[in-house]
Amino acid sequence: MVQDAESYQELLEAAELVETLKGIKRGLEQMKQGKGKGKKADDFFTELFDKLDNCQ
Repeated sequence: MVQDAESYQELLEAAELVETLKGIKRGLEQMKQGKGKGKKADDFFTELFDKLDNCQ
C-alpha cells in the first residue's frame, strides 16, 4: 500500500495518542488499586506551594 507523507504522519500521531491513553489508563487503574507510587496530589501541591513561598 502506498500512502502520502501527510496521511502517514497522521497515522503515526494517532498511534502515539493511543499509546499515551493506554498509559494514562494503566496509571489510573494502579492508583485506584493503591499500587501507585508517590504521594497524594493535595500533599504534593501543599509542599510545592510551600517551597515556592520560601523562594521569594
